[in-house]
Amino acid sequence: MFLEIVSPEKTLFTGDVTSVHVPGTEGSFQILNNHAPIVSTLKKGSIRLKGNFDSKSENLDIHNNGEASLDIQSGVIEMKKNKLIILVD
Repeated sequence: MFLEIVSPEKTLFTGDVTSVHVPGTEGSFQILNNHAPIVSTLKKGSIRLKGNFDSKSENLDIHNNGEASLDIQSGVIEMKKNKLIILVD
């Protein structure tokens, strides 16, 4: 699925990922490829991504096992037509 993470200052990440785990305000949850459409709010926590990341992903904390993370204060997500947009603070 295509993921775009945007803050008020800049775009933090764009690219293809295989899964995204987010800290929802009603509990954390995971979004996989071809997930049903959803809109949700996020609370302070860490967004965890799985995929292939390179040095262009400078805003992410990249781990050796094909995973990356990004700490957030709050946010909103929208998943539609296999595209996930995350607006974060």
